[in-house]
Amino acid sequence: KGNKKRKRTEDGEKVSEDQSSSIVQEPPVKAKKARKKERSDAEKKLSERENALEQADEEEDQKLFQNKAKQKKKASQAITKSVVNSATGATAKQQKRKRVADETADKRTVFVGNLPVTCTVQVLKSLFKKYGQIQSIRFRSLIPAEDTVSKKVAAIKHKVHPNAKFINAYVVFKEERDAQKALKENGTEIASGFHIRVDTASKTGSHDNKRSVFLGNLSYDIRDDAVREHFHVCGDVVGVRVVRDRRTGLGKGFGYVLFENTDAVHLALKLNNSVLMGRKVRVQRVADKKKAQKSPDQSRAPKDRADKKKKEKSCSNDSFVGEKATPLKKTTKPKRLKTIPRSKAGKNK
Repeated sequence: KGNKKRKRTEDGEKVSEDQSSSIVQEPPVKAKKARKKERSDAEKKLSERENALEQADEEEDQKLFQNKAKQKKKASQAITKSVVNSATGATAKQQKRKRVADETADKRTVFVGNLPVTCTVQVLKSLFKKYGQIQSIRFRSLIPAEDTVSKKVAAIKHKVHPNAKFINAYVVFKEERDAQKALKENGTEIASGFHIRVDTASKTGSHDNKRSVFLGNLSYDIRDDAVREHFHVCGDVVGVRVVRDRRTGLGKGFGYVLFENTDAVHLALKLNNSVLMGRKVRVQRVADKKKAQKSPDQSRAPKDRADKKKKEKSCSNDSFVGEKATPLKKTTKPKRLKTIPRSKAGKNK
């Protein structure tokens, strides 16, 4: 029994101690909870700040990446532009070189027209080799015997149309001065009825229009020598050029004659409507293109001046005299007669 009582007392003391400890330990638990709340708020704020900073860093990184991409694009575009410019510059340089080379080649080249169809390279070499070393000779204005054959093949194999009567050629010298010397052969009779026309192939050689005459209404089968003989009476003929079709070789109905002197032009104009191979030839002066372009404006100018003069005359004081306007007078009403009343009128009577 005594032991049981002791255990009960010990258990009662433990319970009382536990209660007292629980009573004593309650306030520190609340403080911890408050501290935890404060810490959680601060941590939230810190986490929000950290998130905001991370977002700002990410945005800056994106901006930097975009700027770098833009710079790369600009650099690539600049490179492509430079490549294109360099390519275009290279092509422009190549074109300039080709032009210069063509111009120099044209200055060394001589055009020989009105050659017979039977003319060969050896004949031309024997004619022009005395002026200098010849680089090449090529024939042009060939009419092949068949449509399927090209002009080159026709020139090599001498397969020329039977109606073709003449051809042209280009003789290229190694030096320009030799080509200038070869111009002396202009007008020489290389065969019976074939006076060759020798001229420089360069475009700089300007045709003298003052010494030239335009011919119209020519026969399609006409030859250069026929025109030369017709106008030889006017003066020395330097060259005859009949414009022809490249495919058929037939004339287009017009041409030009170049004389040595301008006096021959006046005599050639008198042969207007003269008969040549059954046709009345139309002979006219060769007009400059520059003057022809300016002529329409000049032709309009005198008409405008005449119209202005007419207007001035119509508006002059001599042709039209105006009448002075008379100002309107004020209309005056007629004065009314004084009426006398009847009573007064009877008394006066």
